[in-house]
Amino acid sequence: MKPAPFDYLRVHSIDEAIAALTDHDDAVILAGGQSLVPMLNFRLASPSLLIDINHISELARIDVTPDGLTLGALVRWHELESSTAVARHNPLLQCAVHHIAHYQIRNRGTVGGSSAHADPAAEFPAVALACDAMFSLRSARGMRTVPAAEFFRGALETALEPGEMLVAIQFPAWPERRGWGFEEFARRAGDFALAGAIVLLDRDADGICADASLVSFGAGDRALHLTRAEDCLRGSLLAVDTLVEAARIAAEDCEPKSDMHAPAEYRSALLETLMLRALNAAAGSGRRKKVA
Repeated sequence: MKPAPFDYLRVHSIDEAIAALTDHDDAVILAGGQSLVPMLNFRLASPSLLIDINHISELARIDVTPDGLTLGALVRWHELESSTAVARHNPLLQCAVHHIAHYQIRNRGTVGGSSAHADPAAEFPAVALACDAMFSLRSARGMRTVPAAEFFRGALETALEPGEMLVAIQFPAWPERRGWGFEEFARRAGDFALAGAIVLLDRDADGICADASLVSFGAGDRALHLTRAEDCLRGSLLAVDTLVEAARIAAEDCEPKSDMHAPAEYRSALLETLMLRALNAAAGSGRRKKVA
């Protein structure tokens, strides 16, 4: 199929992009185009104007500060998977990127495009939620910052308002005693996950879990913080039975959906297995070391 007719504008600054968004109510930002172009071809999106931001160099930066890691909206997946800075300051993010689609797509796809698209099975929104990332949104009204928990509202739905564009995502600094785990299952390599699990475990000097972040994705209409399972882990020594119980609770609370790919019951059972694997990895300080 072919897209409906649209006008095309190449911009070279954020201000130019914001001005175009302000002047056209149904304008759409073009970054990597890996989700947008197929939607245009199937006429699931029919904007009057396509605003190409690929020549705004300041949006393509990866910055590391004592406060954490900041990604410009135009940072591409292949840059993250090869970045030594990302490997040091957020190994979970770099691991997750390797699961995103295929290399050809990672060569063009961007963190901003994936975030604005908000696919329920996408890896990046789930990592952002697990890490409590912050999304910087800019419009003619100014700049505002939205936490990941409020930015992703549902399937293909975000907090972005008309005339607003995503310019950066900030990840907090990675704690010294953090263990992490990432697991997903797809029918074929590169396919969207039928279910996925992310675990972050922060421990104190005595090895007790001071904080926990458990997120499911691919099972429902958005990535979810599994708060009951997190509460189960806080204050514990992460014994085997505690990890098993947390995985069980996570499967109960992941709000799975049935579709043409899998029934809800299958997704729930799959999520329990994936979550336990991710918990095992996180309890082993990020190494793929089983404790159960």
